[in-house]
Amino acid sequence: MLGEFTQLLGCPEASLKQKFEAWGQKPFRAKQVLQWVHQRGLSDFHAMTDLAKPLRERLATQFPLSDPVVISDHVAADLTRKWLFEVGAGNGVETVFIPERKRGTLCVSTQVGCAVACSFCSTGAQGFNRNLTSGEIIAQIWLARSLLLGEAKPSPIRLAQAAVADSGQAFDADEDLDASAEADGSHTRPISNVVFMGMGEPLQNYEATLEALTILLSDHAYGLSRRRVTVSTSGVVPMIDRLARDCPVALAVSLHAANDDLRDRLVPLNRKYPIAELMKSCQDYLEHAPRDFITFEYTMIKGINDQLDQAKELAALLSSISSKVNLIPFNPFPGSGLQRS
Repeated sequence: MLGEFTQLLGCPEASLKQKFEAWGQKPFRAKQVLQWVHQRGLSDFHAMTDLAKPLRERLATQFPLSDPVVISDHVAADLTRKWLFEVGAGNGVETVFIPERKRGTLCVSTQVGCAVACSFCSTGAQGFNRNLTSGEIIAQIWLARSLLLGEAKPSPIRLAQAAVADSGQAFDADEDLDASAEADGSHTRPISNVVFMGMGEPLQNYEATLEALTILLSDHAYGLSRRRVTVSTSGVVPMIDRLARDCPVALAVSLHAANDDLRDRLVPLNRKYPIAELMKSCQDYLEHAPRDFITFEYTMIKGINDQLDQAKELAALLSSISSKVNLIPFNPFPGSGLQRS
């Protein structure tokens, strides 16, 4: 996506420290490089003036930047912006920025294609190609930030902090960030939230997803709070349990049906991890989650899952778990044979 520079983007602080120690460098250099790359958006190592010249030259040799290939860049009427970034071998992944009045959300992909093969999903219909690396996941955020706010500017979160600090108010990472959009004059919202809801099943690419989460949450990188990062899953139960232990961020579950017969048809993964197991895992996750609810996503498909009795069945299923339901209009695609409610 960005050449060897992508590897650096996906390198957590602990791994970067080990690399620098192997080079005979002090471990604190890792923090400095992370701040330059993620917080300031720099890719020119020669501009990293607090690093010794030999280290800058080695970094430039080890992690050269290639120009990204943006296959498409589309802005909708509501200012939602969708990019298709090339990731090699003619493959592309979607990244979407959703500006709202009180936040800016970036939706990132974790795989090229998807193996879950939900019947209502165009990505699943394409089949699975490969997992993205942690660097390719973070590169979507790095590129989106550069395209939205201009290269070599502070990261959106840091911009938001600076805007509030200049006003004399205390900054809370969980507060709304309107002021920062006005501060940079770009007429765009900063990236205040990141959701792993693009192409692919994040929990079937667990290690790369976990590394990307670590970088997003690092104070020396993007500094996002766990409340502002969401992982969406179709219900890979063992990995939901593992995420609860390793890095409990906000959780969203692609449910789409409240009984196993229908969910088996819509989400084939349900045949392996049925609804009862999924609900138990979600209930357990709440003990670790940064929010006091789990979001359940429900795509509305005409004549399939949109009847009144099905709504009552959904309400009964979720009655014992703290939750929010996100009703999503079905997005028709050729060959699906399905219609929007």
